[in-house]
Amino acid sequence: MRVTRRTTAAVATATALVMTLAACGGASSGEAEPSLRTHTDVGVYTWWAAGVEKTGLDALADVFEKQHPDIRFVNDGVTGGGGSAAKDHLQSRLENQDPPDTFLVHAGAELDDYIADGYVVDVSDLYKKYGLTDVFPKDLIDQLSTEDGKIYSVPSNIHRANVMWANPSVLEANGIDPSARYESIDAFIADLEKLDQAGITPLSVGTTWTQVHLLETVLLGTLGPDAYNGLWDGSTSWTSPEVTAALENFKTVMSFTNEDREERDWPEATKMVIGGEAAFNIMGDWAVSAFDEADMTLGEGYVAVAAPGTAGTFDFLADSFTMTADILSPESTEAWLETVSSKEGQVAFNKIKGSIPARTDVDRSGFTDYQRMALKSFEEDAIVSSLAHGAAVPVAQLNAVSDATLKFVGANGHGDVSAFQSALAASAG
Repeated sequence: MRVTRRTTAAVATATALVMTLAACGGASSGEAEPSLRTHTDVGVYTWWAAGVEKTGLDALADVFEKQHPDIRFVNDGVTGGGGSAAKDHLQSRLENQDPPDTFLVHAGAELDDYIADGYVVDVSDLYKKYGLTDVFPKDLIDQLSTEDGKIYSVPSNIHRANVMWANPSVLEANGIDPSARYESIDAFIADLEKLDQAGITPLSVGTTWTQVHLLETVLLGTLGPDAYNGLWDGSTSWTSPEVTAALENFKTVMSFTNEDREERDWPEATKMVIGGEAAFNIMGDWAVSAFDEADMTLGEGYVAVAAPGTAGTFDFLADSFTMTADILSPESTEAWLETVSSKEGQVAFNKIKGSIPARTDVDRSGFTDYQRMALKSFEEDAIVSSLAHGAAVPVAQLNAVSDATLKFVGANGHGDVSAFQSALAASAG
């Protein structure tokens, strides 16, 4: 058993109890020794420390405590910083044998290193126990499964990465279809040129990770879902002419973005569309919270459509929870995963966070117009894995892709498609 702070505390408590009973003459040779497995906590590690994420976590914890009143939810995560900083902190805890009972991770290839290092355990049996294989789409089960058919996390939600947000008033004022629907990247680029000539920022983007996010949607929109998936399973070569064309498209699209992108994160880039400074932004559907806060109505104040060339495809990422290996009470963690996967837990959490449940059997009446649209797409469209958000590639490869993207289109980027393509091919090993 790995030694944790909680384990140490339990040992100390048990030792003190033994000494007290002995001093009082209350322990006899026939009585059971105090057990280290008597605590009824579950320590949950996330980076959800503010905004709708924290509110959503609180709602999920409320459902958990109603479903499992004998187990206490403990927020065992970081109180500040984003996912990247939290993952570094988590890695330190895992390496120092101080693991939380369960931790937040993006489902998919991001888990590979945790699996290889033995930090998480297979939870496939829970999928059978709670009937999740019947209520999660088959495509999602396939995306969650390793090559040997094991599953190591339970998704609390589903986000869609390939969403384009647009200001219809800006489009209409410049003679562009305000529906913002594009069947191809080429058609999209033609309208970016019109907006640029009119003095409008055509497409807003933020710092490097948002540019990688844009890269994945351009790859998907140029290659199509099958060839895009092939980048991750090896059936599509990174050095192919099709990928060259996609990277040329990415370079062109990036040339129509705001020059101060390195000074912005996704909220600031989204606000450019909200304020009419930019026509388009491509970002995951967590961006809907910014439009909601601005009291804008879908279809009137803003539109949300599939990114150019990606209609009929749902580019997924999922906030998921693991069962950490060698923890004090696996039963408590199983209870948390049961709540995370339950109808009640998924509905309560996703209504707040703006994402959608992984389950297909939930009552949709209480969800927003955008969420109902996303639920329909998730149910009907081909599902592919997000590059920028850990579903498609391990952390090391994503870091290499991010470094290559910064060198390509960063403030001092070389702009050499051939060198960019070689770096991406090298990242795939």
